[in-house]
Amino acid sequence: MTVLSQPEALLRQLFDAAVASARSECLIAHLPSPPRGRTVAVGAGKAAAAMAQALERAWPGELSGVVATRYGHALPTERIRVLEGSHPVPDEAGCDAARQILAAVRGLSADDLVICLLSGGGSALLTLPAEGLTLADKQEISRQLLACGASIDEINTVRKHLSRIKGGRLALACAPARLVTLAISDVVGDDAAVIASGPTAADPSTYADARGVAARYGLALPPAARALLEAEPDETPKPGDARLARAEYRLIATPQQALEAAAARARQAGLNVLLLGDSIEGEACEAAKVHAGIVRQMVRHGGLAARPALILSGGETTVTLKGQGRGGRNSEFLLALALALDGLPGVYALAADTDGIDGSEDNAGALLAPDTLARAAALGVDARARLADNDGYGFFAALDDLLVTGPTHTNVNDFRAILVL
Repeated sequence: MTVLSQPEALLRQLFDAAVASARSECLIAHLPSPPRGRTVAVGAGKAAAAMAQALERAWPGELSGVVATRYGHALPTERIRVLEGSHPVPDEAGCDAARQILAAVRGLSADDLVICLLSGGGSALLTLPAEGLTLADKQEISRQLLACGASIDEINTVRKHLSRIKGGRLALACAPARLVTLAISDVVGDDAAVIASGPTAADPSTYADARGVAARYGLALPPAARALLEAEPDETPKPGDARLARAEYRLIATPQQALEAAAARARQAGLNVLLLGDSIEGEACEAAKVHAGIVRQMVRHGGLAARPALILSGGETTVTLKGQGRGGRNSEFLLALALALDGLPGVYALAADTDGIDGSEDNAGALLAPDTLARAAALGVDARARLADNDGYGFFAALDDLLVTGPTHTNVNDFRAILVL
């Protein structure tokens, strides 16, 4: 039996290859030299606990610190405390973690070293409202931003200007110590200012940009937040700021590297790979239509990549919520893809978030087969109605086609693989 006779199993192997390429052990090759003074580790994200664990195993000298991760993502550590908080909407535990992180870097000297461990999800987990704002204010703003269809760049532009730790402010708190950030990228373009809202990076965005995002999406900002954005109290540190002279940023894993790892595994299985890149954005439904068009081109006219072929893409689509269903952007993409392909023979797909969480549900994503719509119809599940209700999760759960991995302890954004036999 060949791997191509088990398409769903092959797609899962490709996803696993992408995730494995971004494991926290990647940081070992990027570690700085030990300092003359203390070494303090701080950080946040869905991979933070795994990164802290890897750092402890590799670091040769004295080490202490604290990191924040999502509930259910903690791992045992000995020298670095791991705190848990809520994601994607922040909670008081995240605020407490941010306060403890700031306390950990307070009073350091020029002989000391701070290693900051960042990954996707860090923005929600490093929540410390700006002066005059409450946690409730931040929670309400987060809910609106997550539902309006804004890109992660736009979401983080607002977050940074309503925070006491994001947008380079953590870097300022570390001075005069040397600061080395080790980051796993989950954003299009691998922009240090966007990953986890850039707590240790210069921030080119402004209060005016944040107001622009709020206006563009019609956000109903709490009065205190609106007043703060208008007042522009203390702007985030910008590129070239002398206060960031001792801050260094190192990417240890990226979405493109993960896609390339999956592509290498696919070629080993005898597939011709069409790699669309790691920068696919926009509404999940619209991205699905574009991917379906590429599939139909392959099937009807050839070209692009000879069959058997694999279409790979990454990035981060968005979903503008209009319904009340359960779903994430990857299950929404797959449901829209199923409708666009309409049972086209020989086409299988997997779409999932590499952190193991599609939006806020318990699945990483889902799997699609040529008979998906037919099986749904036989069960009385209306695919178009489920899509209109943003209920991709419910649709694939009814078919037992959800992809459930549990926490992967990394995050290199979305992974989409379409197998065309």
